[in-house]
Amino acid sequence: MNTDRLDITRPDDWHLHLRDGAALASVVGHSARRFARAIVMPNLKPPVTTVAQAEAYRQRILDCLPAGRHFEPLMTLYLTEATPIEEIARAKASGRVFAVKYYPAGATTNSQDGVRDLAKVYPVIEAMQQHEVPLLLHGEVTDPAVDIFDRERVFIERHLLPLRERFPGLRMVLEHITTRDAVDFVRQGGAGVAATITAHHLLLNRNALFEGGVNPHHYCAPILKREVHRTALLEAATSGNPRFFLGTDSAPHVRESKENACGCAGVYTAHAAIELYAEAFDQVGRLDRLEAFASFHGADFYRLPRNTERLVLERRAWTVPAAYPLAASTCVPMRAGKSIAWSIVDGEEASSA
Repeated sequence: MNTDRLDITRPDDWHLHLRDGAALASVVGHSARRFARAIVMPNLKPPVTTVAQAEAYRQRILDCLPAGRHFEPLMTLYLTEATPIEEIARAKASGRVFAVKYYPAGATTNSQDGVRDLAKVYPVIEAMQQHEVPLLLHGEVTDPAVDIFDRERVFIERHLLPLRERFPGLRMVLEHITTRDAVDFVRQGGAGVAATITAHHLLLNRNALFEGGVNPHHYCAPILKREVHRTALLEAATSGNPRFFLGTDSAPHVRESKENACGCAGVYTAHAAIELYAEAFDQVGRLDRLEAFASFHGADFYRLPRNTERLVLERRAWTVPAAYPLAASTCVPMRAGKSIAWSIVDGEEASSA
């Protein structure tokens, strides 16, 4: 295998934040350059809770695409304690909505409308099991008595294990996993349990939160963990196990919302997502497994056809801008002002190389 050039099936992003309005227009081109499809998160203000709202949001995304870019948004619904059972059947029938997202109330950005008592949404989850609509989980407890670094592990113990026992036919994706505990849960969970893994959780451990002082642009939810957990994630991502796949959780915030006394959680990686994953896989000599992780596993889990287009990467370093435009302000991306080892080869350059 040529380790300086990768020609892979065009990948998909199975966990993406695109925001709305001017912010959406600012960021969607980054994802569309790299990915054929993306599972789009519904945590807008107000949240996307109905199929009609999801279809309208999908059209706004398509309207913002740069000319010549093909990109398919795969929509999701925001689960609340008021979600009607009938909305799950409508979602399945729509052909536009591919999953329902569970946020514990207060866990992350715009999660205030999320679920406080999981038992209250059991009838909706039963409908999801019946209609084979996947449940996507932000896997953290919000109990203030639980240490922030333990929230994912405790969520698995308190909620995921009972949920799996109660709904054995439910297809679940534990999003943006951060711990060895989550890796073990997915490995032991059977064919209906999967997980997405972000580039920043593969490349950074919690020391990065204090790089150059307190670094707000490395603050995310779930928070970065110890090195032992990062290495467990990297081993899982590069293992070839089909139930681990790419989900960037790229989360744009204006600089002012990150660099203040109560900064927002989220790392922006859409500007260089597949390039950063290539770096992570290259670290452990497993570039040959990147295509399956990025392009095959997620499509197979969601029972969608694999893409037929190609994407070419080459080992050619470039420097990330200090910031990108975001609505009327700017967004500081991961690796701002620093180098990334891999570059995308576009269009004629790829075909003639």
